[in-house]
Amino acid sequence: MQSNKVVVPGARDVRATLDVPEGETDTIVVACPPHPQFNGNRRDNRLVVLGEYLTDHGIACLRFDYGDWDEGYGEREDARNAIRWARERYGSVGIFGFSFGGGVAALAGADEAVDVIGLLAPASRLTDDLDAVEVLDGIAVPLKILYATRDDTANWEPIVERAEELGFETEAFSADHFFVGQEKKVARRLGEFFVGQF
Repeated sequence: MQSNKVVVPGARDVRATLDVPEGETDTIVVACPPHPQFNGNRRDNRLVVLGEYLTDHGIACLRFDYGDWDEGYGEREDARNAIRWARERYGSVGIFGFSFGGGVAALAGADEAVDVIGLLAPASRLTDDLDAVEVLDGIAVPLKILYATRDDTANWEPIVERAEELGFETEAFSADHFFVGQEKKVARRLGEFFVGQF
């Protein structure tokens, strides 16, 4: 795996790391980090391990940092811009997010042209009017949510419940919010989902 630094175009300062596999690829997954006010960034272990799995299977991964904190609004725009950057360069684009980033990924994935969405322990809502549950009804691409049964950090229940009502794939892990010690297993399960959809 080779990693390159990228600046995502847009009004905000968004820096990213592009993990690329050996050989050519026309597929990429944009990875949204957890809450930036709680040290969430592109070096989060869950994003890094997923990026390693994807590149091992011929898929690029763009892990980005949000710009300055903007109550979820700017962070959603950062993800939208990252998707646009990826769409200009790759034929197939997926989006992934962990925790706060899961809510961001759902919202951005509902707005932009993506082919597949994967969420890990997603937040159901970023603010009163940034509701990741509501946007699920408009998503017409494959989506999978992986959640932790002992997660008392993210308010994941509403988005998992709605996803199941809509027929999207969900998978429970016996873990806490951070999937301590299970990062590789989680990355494999989500990675298999992305590989199977592209």
